Amino acid sequence: MNRIADFARLVADNVERVIVGKREAIELLLVALLCDGHVLIEDVPGVGKTMLARALAISLGGTFKRLQCTPDLLPNDVTGVSVYNQKTGEFEFRPGPVFVNVLLADELNRATPRTQSALLECMGEAQVTVDGVTHPLPRPFLVLATQNPIEYEGTFPLPEAQLDRFFMRVRLGYPTQDEERQIVQNLRRRHPIESLTQVADGRQVPELQAEVWEVHIDDSVQDYILRLVQATRTHPDLALGASPRGTLALSKAAQALAAIRGRDFVLPDDVKVLAAPVLEHRLIVSPESSLRGRTAAWVMGDILRQTALVITEPPS
Repeated sequence: MNRIADFARLVADNVERVIVGKREAIELLLVALLCDGHVLIEDVPGVGKTMLARALAISLGGTFKRLQCTPDLLPNDVTGVSVYNQKTGEFEFRPGPVFVNVLLADELNRATPRTQSALLECMGEAQVTVDGVTHPLPRPFLVLATQNPIEYEGTFPLPEAQLDRFFMRVRLGYPTQDEERQIVQNLRRRHPIESLTQVADGRQVPELQAEVWEVHIDDSVQDYILRLVQATRTHPDLALGASPRGTLALSKAAQALAAIRGRDFVLPDDVKVLAAPVLEHRLIVSPESSLRGRTAAWVMGDILRQTALVITEPPS
């Protein structure tokens, strides 16, 4: 697991030259990358979401594009389109912005449901089919989709089934005063993103993704994950709990986080760290509980407090 840990440390240290004080969020992005998942970033404007995506792509030596989602954005604007070439008399495929290693889909909830579903299909299948011809997407392929949690006017909220397709949800949050002072100092001459260089080979990511599966996860830890997910389905404040896809995501994410931290086994603390980012956006609070001020974050915290880890003794 040292190979994964070294890879993660190099990338995280490099990204931190641009994104100050957000080591935990950077690690979560690396977890998603190693699990071949995609991330929903729900945060207010101006906290560094675009810079985070760009810094990650540069660190991996990969390609990056930013897609600004608007109501008039069409599915072909995302996936690409076939254009007739008069010289050759044939249709030629012109790839859309999804043909990159890191794609930032900014304000995804401003795109129409049809365009949202086109992007989510690319995320799920890692390929694009246009006019009956399938085009594989580059590897690695990571989508960072953003949502503004404050302003919902003129938006098309993602349905529960589409939210469930995001591997995890990450929040950056505002920096502390000391962190913001460091950001201001870093920008006195030029933006640090301009001097950022590649520190890892993104082409090795598929190999590292395969190595994540080798991280040992004990039966007691696996049972802890199952009981956490089951608790979301029976909690009185929830109208909808986490799906089996959430169970698989939490288990795989725990393996990736353990590998990033240099271990070949999963600890219960890995699961606790990841439970909220992986499961929270999959939960739907009942209307009556919402009126009482309950949120998915509060419910997830309550479940973590009430669900104890049970260590089973091996048979003698």
